[in-house]
Amino acid sequence: MLYLDHAATTPVRPEVRDAMLPYLGERFGNPSSHHTVGEAAAAALADARARVAALLGMRAGDVVFTSGGTEANNLAVKGIAIAAALRSGRPAHVVTTPIEHESVLASCAYLERVHGFAVTRVPVDGHGRVDPDEVAGALRDDTALLTVGYANNEIGTVQDVAGLAAVATGGRVPLHLDAVQAAGSLPLAGTGADALSIAGHKIGAPPGIGVLAVRGRIPLEPLLHGGGQERERRSGTENVAGAVGFAVALEAAERERAADAARVGALTTAFIARVLDLVPQARLTGDPVRRLPGTASFTFEGTSGEAVLLELERRGVVSSSGSACAAGSDEPSHVLLALGIPPQVAQTAVRFTFGHAAAPGDLAAPLADAVAASVATVRSGR
Repeated sequence: MLYLDHAATTPVRPEVRDAMLPYLGERFGNPSSHHTVGEAAAAALADARARVAALLGMRAGDVVFTSGGTEANNLAVKGIAIAAALRSGRPAHVVTTPIEHESVLASCAYLERVHGFAVTRVPVDGHGRVDPDEVAGALRDDTALLTVGYANNEIGTVQDVAGLAAVATGGRVPLHLDAVQAAGSLPLAGTGADALSIAGHKIGAPPGIGVLAVRGRIPLEPLLHGGGQERERRSGTENVAGAVGFAVALEAAERERAADAARVGALTTAFIARVLDLVPQARLTGDPVRRLPGTASFTFEGTSGEAVLLELERRGVVSSSGSACAAGSDEPSHVLLALGIPPQVAQTAVRFTFGHAAAPGDLAAPLADAVAASVATVRSGR
């Protein structure tokens, strides 16, 4: 079975598992406990925090460990925006795009519905890119946050982060980058962002651990209240094993990033070219150039995306129709609709995402052949 759904989740790296095991056994302490067992756990947590911060070009105190990317995005969007509103004494304004992950879009909708915020969703072009000049035009005196995905999880389009950072700096607006899909493929340090969200299970750590790195000068209202852990920004007993594993996974992802991007990018490029050559009416979605090296998303007009996925699995290929968070929904992807793709075409989408463990480049031809055969079978109704 060939697994091509790394955008949904990745296998746990062996070195991550090995690093975590002691903290699931004999080193089980609560890092808030003031005895030798707890202090050993606290030391491991502090070490993991410092290692993550170094990779992100931030200070150790900027790193907040969370339960994953969804919580990190919620904490960034709600926490930064609500803190700004509390300082000003009135609801504020948030700028985003319509192709963000559901955790960002739902958080923005919550701010509108519950707290009376104004939210501007700047349109994207047909490739999923947002124009920094249009973002600049959307900023207001009361804008509390600009939140944009570094790279889109469905179509792989990479945004002009430098341009967005320049716009945010010029308008003195905090910039949050949802880097969940970018981690392991794109540089994380030096982006100009004030806050970054990362999920461990996208880079070889297990589900249940993530990071929001937010610069100390940015006020952040906590969403979880209790014992005041994570410098009072995220209460709850810390997941020491997860934090240790996250640090090891991020170090490995950064160490291998350039080589993996070149290898996986070449494989994906060859695969895309062959699919477009073999499959009538196949359309690549997202930016054809500025895209994640391991993402290839197509629409196959005249089919059902779910039916194509079933045919592919019969041929030993596991992929997806888009975001795992929307799996099982009958609604077409909000990302594809924002690109101007008609709903009936959007429902034919299939996404292939290669990871650090992807097979060598000679896989491109047989994989594309399997896609062509699967699409042909669905179109024929056999």
